[in-house]
Amino acid sequence: MSSIRQNRIEGVIKEELSVFFQRNARDICLGAMVSVNVVRVSPDLSSVKCYLSIFAGPPKEEVLENVKINSAKIRGDVGRRLKNMKHIPSLTFFIDDSIDYAEEIDQLLKK
Repeated sequence: MSSIRQNRIEGVIKEELSVFFQRNARDICLGAMVSVNVVRVSPDLSSVKCYLSIFAGPPKEEVLENVKINSAKIRGDVGRRLKNMKHIPSLTFFIDDSIDYAEEIDQLLKK
């Protein structure tokens, strides 16, 4: 169960990551549209798991790999915007496949 502080930090990081991906879609996201769906902060606030949906562009795995390569740059930019946090957590990125899973279930139900 997440604490109130964790929930607030998750919301702020999610918002900042969304803005970052909008501004740097060409460089970091290789022109794809990236949406931050879920952000989970560990209880000790040392790490963050970010689940991304990737649309309209190169293959998802290629975009995710480029995001992972640039994770230090992303963390630095988010850290500059979150001036009230003493320690900026490490960011780990994953592809959020919940939309694909929902579409698969929908297709199975239509059969």
